Amino acid sequence: MIEDRISLSEAPDIPGLVFRHFRGESDYPRMVAAIAASAEADKNERADTVEDIANAYAHLTNCDPYQDMIFPEVGEEVIGYSRGWWQEEPNVGPYLYTFVGFLVPAWRRNGIGRVMLHWMEDRLRTVAAGHPSGRPKLLQGFASETEAGLAVLLEQEGYKPIRYFHQMVRPTLEDIPDFPLPEGLEVRPALPQQYRAIWEAGAEAFRDHWGYVSPTEEDYQAWLNNERFFQPHLWRVAWDVATDQVAGQVGTFINHAENEKYVRRRGYTESISVRRPWRRQGLARALIVRSLGAQKEAGMTESALGVDSENLSGATRVYEECGFRVVKRSAVYRKPL
Repeated sequence: MIEDRISLSEAPDIPGLVFRHFRGESDYPRMVAAIAASAEADKNERADTVEDIANAYAHLTNCDPYQDMIFPEVGEEVIGYSRGWWQEEPNVGPYLYTFVGFLVPAWRRNGIGRVMLHWMEDRLRTVAAGHPSGRPKLLQGFASETEAGLAVLLEQEGYKPIRYFHQMVRPTLEDIPDFPLPEGLEVRPALPQQYRAIWEAGAEAFRDHWGYVSPTEEDYQAWLNNERFFQPHLWRVAWDVATDQVAGQVGTFINHAENEKYVRRRGYTESISVRRPWRRQGLARALIVRSLGAQKEAGMTESALGVDSENLSGATRVYEECGFRVVKRSAVYRKPL
């Protein structure tokens, strides 16, 4: 398909190497393969499926994959891809032009990744030209501590790490502490007619977090239709008895495909949030230990979560009190557009 080729003057001289645009659903298996090869080399634990990609791409926001993606191929074999999109932080915050990318290890360190990054930056600059001036505009990428090559590339291209995040693991689900619920609250099963209220309560609570971007209806639909992670029977949601409002929640889930791949029994204690009126009462701890109990009842033997290392609510300390320990660090990289 010559018509979808991308011409790049700085492309390395590699026999058979071409760059092209996204071709739709037929690319999903190729994308999964590129993610898997990259994850193995970079020591990032992932077990993505075609179904995961299909759900995500059915609900993209501020991204046209046919314009905002680049695929390198050698001999008609996809060896990676990159995708970009844009967001804006509320309250006159910056416009963020974010990208992710994957490259099969055998094709690294020969200039392909840098060419992909330059193309993506140019594409995002074109997108940014259509947005109002007067607000900061920032390019944004990510790298974990095991992605040393990517971190070096970003820093060589002028990006700086501006925020660090931790992956934390509780290596056992024994000896779960007993943290009581604050008075006036109760945990109830999550019912379908409550899903929207639970989602909106979580979005409201996360408004105080660094880098918050208002979720869209597409984000809600992606969450609602994510068969792998949408597991309301495991959630622990606290309601205020007097007002019948969601006070806080933990969006517990089990990634069965990942557990099978890595031969373990891990649950995830994620989407932890407490709304402002119910903070600093011990609610997060109470919900976390109940989430851990649900994971144990489901046959899991360990749990994991991700956290902003500079969270102003002291989340890392709370998680440590619940038995979690830091095992990996990652960074958000930015540079002015």
